[in-house]
Amino acid sequence: MTICIASPAAPTAAVAGPAAVIDTGRVAGLIHQLLVELGEDPSREGLTGTPDRVAAWWSAFLSPDGAATATCFTESQLGGQLVVVGGMSVWSLCEHHMLPMNLQVTAGYVPDGEVVGLSKFGRIAQHFAGRLQVQERFTRQVAEYLNGVIGHENIAVTVRGVHLCMSMRGVRMEEARTTTVHSGGRFRTDPVLSQQFLTLTTGLRGAS
Repeated sequence: MTICIASPAAPTAAVAGPAAVIDTGRVAGLIHQLLVELGEDPSREGLTGTPDRVAAWWSAFLSPDGAATATCFTESQLGGQLVVVGGMSVWSLCEHHMLPMNLQVTAGYVPDGEVVGLSKFGRIAQHFAGRLQVQERFTRQVAEYLNGVIGHENIAVTVRGVHLCMSMRGVRMEEARTTTVHSGGRFRTDPVLSQQFLTLTTGLRGAS
């Protein structure tokens, strides 16, 4: 067993997530002010304590656990096997409207002498979801991080998103879904491997 330390390309400060400790007291004050501006009475029954609860949630959501360390297990007998991990559901926040989006993540890779501990895939997805995001960037970040963990680019990631900014505002299309795909290495050049991954991805979604 080995410990893999991922070293993906460093994200820019604009998309790296909160860089400082969140001042929950100040955030609660801003929520209190927002309620007032919306015509509400923050002291009325039902809203008492709401600013503090909202501030605590923001702090927890924007402070996900790190995902830098992943456990890898030596499997020297593997050769050309496709591994697909699906059923990973994470919540993120659209940075354009600050509304939630639910992202269904599936990742596939071709092991080369080592396999990655399965729980790490979910932790990586949670890590990059815990910030203001767009689905396209999230998909790329998960894939690039896995490149660093696995040590090669034979990785593919698909993400299927439900965006409340489209479901509950604007056109209000509740059934709308957005799918993004990031393919690298053999998944980009081998049509058979790519089709196998996409077929399994569709099957996993159908079974959920």
